[in-house]
Amino acid sequence: MANWVNGKVVEKLWWTPSLFSIKVAADIDPFNAGQFTKLALPVEDKKVSRAYSFVNAPQDPLLEFFLIEVPDGQLSSPLASLDIGDDILVAGKPSGFFTLDEVPDASVLWMLSTGTAIGPFLSMLGEGKLWKRFDKVVLVNGVRHVQDLCYQEMLLDTEKIFKQFQYVPLVSREQADNTLCGRVTNLLENGELCQHCGFDELPADSQFMLCGNPQMVKDTSALLQTMGFSRNRRANPGHITVEQYW
Repeated sequence: MANWVNGKVVEKLWWTPSLFSIKVAADIDPFNAGQFTKLALPVEDKKVSRAYSFVNAPQDPLLEFFLIEVPDGQLSSPLASLDIGDDILVAGKPSGFFTLDEVPDASVLWMLSTGTAIGPFLSMLGEGKLWKRFDKVVLVNGVRHVQDLCYQEMLLDTEKIFKQFQYVPLVSREQADNTLCGRVTNLLENGELCQHCGFDELPADSQFMLCGNPQMVKDTSALLQTMGFSRNRRANPGHITVEQYW
């Protein structure tokens, strides 16, 4: 059973009609960037909970979550209706192994995400430990429409501060300025992503962290394995670390 902590909604930001972020004040255990916790609300006399990754860095005082309101979502719709000052339950003990501690050292770190699964990578960027471990860090965020690209101001500011960082917005269903068009797998396979990032081919000394919808994670992992990279496991370190987002 989760050890629930009472929290308060402190800030709320709508990015699009369906994408929003909330910041919550809650006294939970410390966490590592990339981990998640559970949020819960009473819905029709039942406690409904779901897992959400932290967007904020571990050292930040407020907990931040990046959410999508799913039509008729059992929890996402009630969460979307919350106002500043409202109560929310937060699981007190964070979970998950999608952290940099589980990733071997390398020259290049590729962070490949879709939609709201950019969240754990934002936490890692804010934490800052990765800058000392990797010569180049590439964050790819794939979305359907350009309006779904969130946190861009923060990411572009990070690019200016850390020259080893490159942010690659990827839009699959429309053409847009300063973005690549297509899916992660297609752009990996045809070499466009590599060329965009200044490489002739994927460097052998690369680490890949995949976080997003299960099909993207599955397809990208399989593609990378055909290119000679292997899944990363504690007993047998490799190159590919994955987190499915639902």
